[in-house]
Amino acid sequence: MLASFTHILPLTTIVRKRMLPIDGRIIAKLGQKVNPTDVVAEAIVGRQHIIVDVAQLLGVSPQNAAALVKIKKNQKISKGEVIAETTGLFAREAKSPADGRIVAIGGGKLIVETGGSSFELAAGIPGVITEVIGERGVVIRSTGAVVQGLWGNGRLETGVMVSAMDGPDEVFDANRLDVSVRGSIILGGYTDSPAVIKNASELPVRGLILASISPALLPLAAQANFPIIILDGFGRRPMNSTAYKLLSTNIKRDVTLNAEVYNRQNGSRPEVFIPLPFTQEPPEPREVETFAPGQTVRVIHLASPAQIGTLMQLRASPVHLPNGLQARVAEVRLESGDQILVPLTNLEVLG
Repeated sequence: MLASFTHILPLTTIVRKRMLPIDGRIIAKLGQKVNPTDVVAEAIVGRQHIIVDVAQLLGVSPQNAAALVKIKKNQKISKGEVIAETTGLFAREAKSPADGRIVAIGGGKLIVETGGSSFELAAGIPGVITEVIGERGVVIRSTGAVVQGLWGNGRLETGVMVSAMDGPDEVFDANRLDVSVRGSIILGGYTDSPAVIKNASELPVRGLILASISPALLPLAAQANFPIIILDGFGRRPMNSTAYKLLSTNIKRDVTLNAEVYNRQNGSRPEVFIPLPFTQEPPEPREVETFAPGQTVRVIHLASPAQIGTLMQLRASPVHLPNGLQARVAEVRLESGDQILVPLTNLEVLG
């Protein structure tokens, strides 16, 4: 059975595809080294297209309208500018309905492209451009530690990571935010205090990595002007021990916080990336996992905090559970030493 997974890896090679929402212009070059906030591509988004029926406005046939058009394709025009006209005693004019650019002419009509705003696509991680994908995006390769999360507010930043935690079950209090952490990315535990996000914005900080958060704070977190990543869910949940160990042993390092929205369809999810030196490039993590003995797994329960353990054995046949359901299960030894049976649907591979 295929397993859902979260990458929490101390040293790996990651390959990330960065794509524009529409065709645009690629700025980065093949083989170029980039920083996380470097713009690698850009596009104009939110554009509108207005059809101008020149033949109807001038009172001529579509065939005759072509000779009366005064502008060319890709030409920029202003609102009210004459785009076609007839001559004679009863001359008529067709004018542009808006500022824009002519993108098509034919059949007695033309199309004016107007509006839109510039969209800049950042690299997202430090690395090397290994592929340029037409006019849509690039592929970036890098090496370091990675910790993936469950929720992000869509922002991106880099900075030095400092800790506001003394243990994985720490409650993050706003008092931990003072001028000593200004301009840093903060590693914190669970919070249900709006003051944490407000104080972080006022300092300001470059980002927050949180174990968990009160659901009531999600609208405030989504509007924050810095990235916020939630690693272990909503409601009071401790940071999983694998992520806590990796992150707490890399304090004072430069990290990249890419809090992009979790999207199962395209594989994007929020993550913390820590660039690290290496003597031999480590392998890329597998994108598809099957359950197997020896894996580190997270036991997921909606009503209680997740637990970390080791998958010891897969039961060959489905088992009748106390709730009356029948399911494939695995024997898992928790960090506490207890050994339990867990339905495979309640397991996630960490690694």
